[in-house]
Amino acid sequence: MFMSEQIIPFRIEIPQDCLDDLRHRLARTRWPHEVPGAGWEAGVPLDYLKELADYWRTKYDWRVHEARLNEFPQFTTVIDGQNVHFLHVRSPEPDALPLILTHGWPGSVVEFMKIIGPLTDPARHGGDPADAFHVVAPSLPGFGFSRPLAAPGWDTSRVARAWAELMNRLGYHRYGAQGGDTGSVVSPELGRIDPDHVIGVHVNNLGTFPSGDPAELVGLTEADQARLALMTTWGRDMAGYAVVQSTRPQTISYALTDSPVGQLAWIVEKFKEWTDPSADLPEDAIDRDLILTDVSVYWLTGTAGSAARIYYEGARTWGQTQPCSSVPTGVAVFPNDITIRPLAERDHNVAHWSEFDRGGHFAALEAPDLLVGDVREFFRQFR
Repeated sequence: MFMSEQIIPFRIEIPQDCLDDLRHRLARTRWPHEVPGAGWEAGVPLDYLKELADYWRTKYDWRVHEARLNEFPQFTTVIDGQNVHFLHVRSPEPDALPLILTHGWPGSVVEFMKIIGPLTDPARHGGDPADAFHVVAPSLPGFGFSRPLAAPGWDTSRVARAWAELMNRLGYHRYGAQGGDTGSVVSPELGRIDPDHVIGVHVNNLGTFPSGDPAELVGLTEADQARLALMTTWGRDMAGYAVVQSTRPQTISYALTDSPVGQLAWIVEKFKEWTDPSADLPEDAIDRDLILTDVSVYWLTGTAGSAARIYYEGARTWGQTQPCSSVPTGVAVFPNDITIRPLAERDHNVAHWSEFDRGGHFAALEAPDLLVGDVREFFRQFR
């Protein structure tokens, strides 16, 4: 075995001085001015962020969540010159189907903490043992415990090729793929490049973009028209972070790597805008400690800048249509998704379609029961 192909056990062990430094920096935050009564329209409100940062400093306990993450077997390996960290949780069911989960930005493997148990051991969680999966959940290259990028060029296609190699190294030659956000790009691409081994792809938060042909948008349902309108709103009012990360990821990395409050604001804004629209605050949709665990992963690994590069590397192909994949694809649509069915069917072999009235962009954290149920239902036809 070549040294670069070794799979090495990994355990999260953040040095105490890093946690002490975080609290020290939070205590010495230099706060900006805020125009009175601004609310969330111009960004995260000052009073909200002050209270959340104080909670992070005085009440949130990283060690508790570090221990919970370490309950999942973790490993690292080097693929194409890049360190890749991944959770690998095998099911107690011998006939379980291998499934690779891919997160996005500003997510991490923290997103999967609520769904790994039900996916790997459904009998223990009130499900059918026949629905079991062996779960592989990598940290995207440049994200979290995969460490900062060793080289440029890590776009979603390169990630998909790395995932195919990872599953091969693990001995999984027949497997499924699931992902949301960036994962909804990587997972179908994995199906395109490894169709002999990927038996099905399930996605949530699938981005679907018009090609410019007016005929594509004729006869849209009322729900699809609403998603098209949301896409327009998103491009006009909610895409500032993407413009920055796709053009100047290095510049923004200095602020996000030096200021924990800056990193917190940059991410928590998305937990406000992208979660279930019925939630007034991010923690009304997702447990506050889980949000802070996700933010802490970015902060403690110093990967804000390298994670942002997933936008920089992919910007050249944004909105371009891809060859229609032959791999059967399941699509789950949650509130605030901009997934338009005719456009999804243009690019994917859609074999399963579900729409839900609760949850949001971070479905694995917001509505884990719905996501798990949909993944189980989709993959039953391929077992």
